[in-house]
Amino acid sequence: MTDLIRSACLTHYAEVARSVGLEPAKMLRKAKLPLACLNDQNMRVAVGSVRRLLEISAAEAGVEDFALRIAGRGSLGTLGPVGLVVREQPTVRAAIEALARFIHIHDEAMRLEIEHGRELITIGFRLRGATRQSTELAIGRVHAIIRFLFSGDWRPVEVCFMHSPPRHRRNHRQFFGCNVIFNAELDAIRLAAKDLDYPIRSANPTMARYLQSRVESIKVRPERWDDKVGELVCSLLPSGRCTIERVAEYLACDRRTVHRHLLDCGTSFSAILNEQRAKLATRLIEDSNRPLSGIAASLGFSAQSAMARWFRGQFGCSITQWRSGVRPAALTVGTARGAIGRGRPARKPGQASPAQQRSKRLKR
Repeated sequence: MTDLIRSACLTHYAEVARSVGLEPAKMLRKAKLPLACLNDQNMRVAVGSVRRLLEISAAEAGVEDFALRIAGRGSLGTLGPVGLVVREQPTVRAAIEALARFIHIHDEAMRLEIEHGRELITIGFRLRGATRQSTELAIGRVHAIIRFLFSGDWRPVEVCFMHSPPRHRRNHRQFFGCNVIFNAELDAIRLAAKDLDYPIRSANPTMARYLQSRVESIKVRPERWDDKVGELVCSLLPSGRCTIERVAEYLACDRRTVHRHLLDCGTSFSAILNEQRAKLATRLIEDSNRPLSGIAASLGFSAQSAMARWFRGQFGCSITQWRSGVRPAALTVGTARGAIGRGRPARKPGQASPAQQRSKRLKR
């Protein structure tokens, strides 16, 4: 399954790229990343594509600390809702624990492990399939977050990288303000145990509890292909360019791969598209003050008339009838005609997938 990351991870990428003579759009095309991810921070893109972008950018610019330059300009806002939870914790200890608990919501391939010692605390980084630049971006950003919690007046005891040292270590030492160890046994930040009790003066316990409850609701990311495709479809609909090719681009694969995996889930891209449109449509049209032209745009239609034809075909009535409460008895709110296979039970062990069953029938 493709690991996804919020496109906010590329915040400040464009300005850093330009500062070293690179053209951001050209580099994104080389890494097979959609250009829209530079403008929409909540878009989800493949972790592997982001890592490829960082590596080729550093190589073409000849800048070994390329990822650290991005990390140095970041903030808690880069982490979205996770950053808000971290910011409102009462102490640095609670903030780091919250970060470790929820970081996978931002980056599905990242885990933090905290090892408590009498004098030292080790924050270990587990980055599935990591590269040199992606590791330095992750550790650099967490370092920047901890410095923010201390209002900038803090340095770690040491920082460790499993990869080999760069030709020039000075920039890394200046960035972290401490001894930086390369060829280490783990990727980690070590800080003094006494630092964890530092109070975060701007913390709001009430807000922290509220935000944490909201983040808890999205703690588990979708693992099935149909769920991940559905999530992407929902975010891409308003762009008017929600196609299987575009979804495949975000998942760092081709349309045939998406098609094959959706068949194994017992559904199709068109069924998921219709279902997501139906869910959004029934929610939007309940507001009689919302103009239909705006709803059509939110559903990815180029014209209001196209939305009207689709709606009648899916729900068996017009939008006006639906708003007035005249609805076909066979349909329930949020259920579109033709939605197939969603919510089917998982296959039994040894049972062939839908694609395999069709192949067997053809052979007969």
